[in-house]
Amino acid sequence: MMSEYVVTKIFSENRKNYEQVMELLKKEDIRMDKNLEYTCGIFDSEHNLIATGSCFGNTLRCLAVSSQYQGEGLMNLIVTHLVNYQFNRGIFHLFVYTKTGCESIFKTLGFYRIAKVADQLVFLENKKNGFESYLHQLQANTESVSSDSKISAIVMNANPFSLGHQYLIEKASKESDLVHVFVVSEDTSVFPFSVRKQLIEKGTSHLNNIVIHPTGPYMISNATFPSYFQKDEESVIRSHALLDVVLFEQIALKLKIKFRYVGEEPFSMVTGIYNQIMKEEFSKIGLKLIEIKRKENNKQIISASKIRQAIKNDDMDIVKTMVPETTLNYILSNDAISVIQKLKMTPNVVHY
Repeated sequence: MMSEYVVTKIFSENRKNYEQVMELLKKEDIRMDKNLEYTCGIFDSEHNLIATGSCFGNTLRCLAVSSQYQGEGLMNLIVTHLVNYQFNRGIFHLFVYTKTGCESIFKTLGFYRIAKVADQLVFLENKKNGFESYLHQLQANTESVSSDSKISAIVMNANPFSLGHQYLIEKASKESDLVHVFVVSEDTSVFPFSVRKQLIEKGTSHLNNIVIHPTGPYMISNATFPSYFQKDEESVIRSHALLDVVLFEQIALKLKIKFRYVGEEPFSMVTGIYNQIMKEEFSKIGLKLIEIKRKENNKQIISASKIRQAIKNDDMDIVKTMVPETTLNYILSNDAISVIQKLKMTPNVVHY
């Protein structure tokens, strides 16, 4: 009887239970995701783990039921427990990335499809019209433009906003009638979203054809994209890029976007693969990816990673050569003290 089963929290410190989580996931062909904040499970009468699930931020992750117990409603119990856990900590808009074959399970549990990457993954949320409402909001925040206008878009994290980011936006602005700049909203970067958005606004205040939007929960960074149902790291990058294309196609359709600008990433394998996939997939749907050569200063390529490392090392001379005055003013202000302290405590501030 399903009512006999109890869902309990699994502590990472409890080595025996946590090893059972890893073992069950492996049996069900799922990898342990690197980003997990809370894990729960169901044990049988002999204390063998028979179902598990976790969450990170506003997402549910690493959900598995032992093959011997599938069809007994255990997934329902795990998901219900995780949803209640999320609600209790004030997170009501929830998301699931899962294998395409699992979509029907989540639909019965109150989740709705946002996007699907054929034979790879499906992205769902627990709000029936969540993504649709986001699209309408984007449209409402944009003035109407003529049908023959050149409309472009840029998606950036800007952690922090650099001369490289500014150069990319200025280039797109010069070559377009209107540029939509989407700022990654999730707060997993050293510089919080509110600061990053403000620095972009200040650093582009001289441009009059820019509209800045939050990505909301729909476009996330490579660092937090779930990897538990992918066989290797390259598969993760590829599925993330393909999902980005599917989502961005709907955004582009709504806002009449025809061009997406990106910075060239000669030293990043991740971004290199990502940009190549976008270029190939966009060409199939009438969008063009425009790759801009990275801005250099004194033969040094400007990157947010280098800026973060320089701040960590108290090397403000390097920072000054890589950021606009508006960003520098913030970094040197009292408002930035807690952010700088957090950055200095972060072991690795360079991301590839």
